[in-house]
Amino acid sequence: MRLLDRSHAREYDGANAQCGGRFASQCAARDPPTRVRFPTLRSTGASRTILAVETRTTVLIVDDHPSFRACARAILEADGFSVIGEAEDGQGALSALDALSPDVVLLDVQLPDMDGFTVLQRLGAGAPPVVLISSRDACDYDGMIRGSGARGFISKAELSGSAIRSLLR
Repeated sequence: MRLLDRSHAREYDGANAQCGGRFASQCAARDPPTRVRFPTLRSTGASRTILAVETRTTVLIVDDHPSFRACARAILEADGFSVIGEAEDGQGALSALDALSPDVVLLDVQLPDMDGFTVLQRLGAGAPPVVLISSRDACDYDGMIRGSGARGFISKAELSGSAIRSLLR
């Protein structure tokens, strides 16, 4: 949690904008800042208002099944993540990454236009960490995961916030 005083209101607004343009109002409504009163060190007895801003890890979910995206969103938001966007295919993922700049990408291996490994190749060096997901087991991908540049792999059945956190450490 970061503490900011009123003189840094722009910094707070910038943190809120990280929720990604059109989603900023939804994030602000869901995660309003906590106001805390701290006494000043001056003897005047005046105090100032401090904004306590909780920063959450932002996630982009890429999967071609709307029902899984909704389920993953619910699971991750319940575990303290902020889902800032969704994409249903590889090209949508690349566009959303540029527009939203998430902290982590949850990327399905099997997408309709290109597989998750191809998306990873196109991301380049400055990309956020990527966690691959699939309804299949990791052994089905014969070591492709290790050479992909992804942080790791989570089976869709095992998806949780703690599983993602363990891969991000």
